[in-house]
Amino acid sequence: MKKIVLIFLIIPFAGFTGLKLIYPSTSNLLEVRTDPWPINLQRIIDRRDTSFALEFRDQQVVSGIVLDTLPFKNLEQLRYLEQGLSALKKGHNGDIATYQDYSIKRTEVIKKDSIWYMLRGAGGLTNFQQPEADKLISFIRGL
Repeated sequence: MKKIVLIFLIIPFAGFTGLKLIYPSTSNLLEVRTDPWPINLQRIIDRRDTSFALEFRDQQVVSGIVLDTLPFKNLEQLRYLEQGLSALKKGHNGDIATYQDYSIKRTEVIKKDSIWYMLRGAGGLTNFQQPEADKLISFIRGL
C-alpha cells in the first residue's frame, strides 16, 4: 500500500519534469530598444541545445505591429553579428555585411551626424543607431 501511495506522489512530479524538457525555454537576455520599435536579444534552450534570436518589430509595416525573429543556431553565429557590427562601425557610409540569412548596412544621416544601421532579415527590416549597436556588441562579447 505504501508503494502505491509513493508511486502516485512521484508520477505527477516526473510528468512535470518531462514537460519541461519537451518545450523550449526562452528568456530575454538584452533589451536593446524598447517600444514602440523594440529589439530584444533572446536565448532559447531546447533540451541540450542553446540558440539565440534577435526579435524586432518590422519597420516596413507601419499600419500594424509585426514582430520578426532573426535566429542564430549557436553562439558562434551570434558572434558573426557582433563582428559585422564592429567592422561596420569602423567602415564607411554604404558598407554592407552580408550573411546567409540577413544583412546589415551602415548608413549615415548628415543632418543628425549619427551612424545608423539597417538590419534586413528574411522577412523584416529594422533600423538602429550606433549606441544600440554598441549595446549589442558589448553584450555579445561578454557571452
